[in-house]
Amino acid sequence: MGVGLVLLAVAAVADLPAEAWASTSGETVSGAAADKYSERAEEAGIVLDEVMGTPEASIPEWLLNEAHCVAVIPSVVKVGFVFGGRHGRGLVRCRVGGKWSRPSFVRITGGSFGLQIGAQATDFILVFSNRKAAERLTEDKFTLGGDASIAAGPVGRTASAGTDIKLQTEIYSYSRSRGLFAGLSLEGASLGTDEDANWDVYGGRVEPEDLLFSSGDIPRDVAGFVEALERHVPAGS
Repeated sequence: MGVGLVLLAVAAVADLPAEAWASTSGETVSGAAADKYSERAEEAGIVLDEVMGTPEASIPEWLLNEAHCVAVIPSVVKVGFVFGGRHGRGLVRCRVGGKWSRPSFVRITGGSFGLQIGAQATDFILVFSNRKAAERLTEDKFTLGGDASIAAGPVGRTASAGTDIKLQTEIYSYSRSRGLFAGLSLEGASLGTDEDANWDVYGGRVEPEDLLFSSGDIPRDVAGFVEALERHVPAGS
């Protein structure tokens, strides 16, 4: 697979008019925190652009058009020597009435045990194929491969839609690796809401279901991810 793409679940994104960006002080964050979250959103957008810009390794258009949610988690770090661990942060959006929701920040964590050595940073895109999988994102965290099934997705723009893709696996994953680490897998890792990031960016406590399954103003801090998703999966597609 070249630089190694592994498909997780991807969702589509809608075109946003300029006036849709939140501009009130209560819905934006400033200073170092703003830079941190903007950078995370920009990195997620770059990962999506680069993956979709590689025809032989991109996510099939039909899968994105049918996705309920799409998560992009840049630079998930995995290190290990016998014991291993994973950690990364990203963003996710879900479909709401033919449009894309406000982004929710997410985090991925997990450990593993086995004969392993090395260090690796991997970019992941997760495509959620049905409503049941999407609703897992409202939980504090859930286990990939346990609470929700996960598998590598089809690769390339000419990949055909198979029965398994349409009916069985809940989350499809794509990954792009930098480094060397045998047996990379998200099986057993936990995906959950990054509550602190949502608090900072949206100006107070907000539940993931309020972001992912209802409409509202979108802060400029997440523009990098929002705009990239909309370029590749326009609203209504």
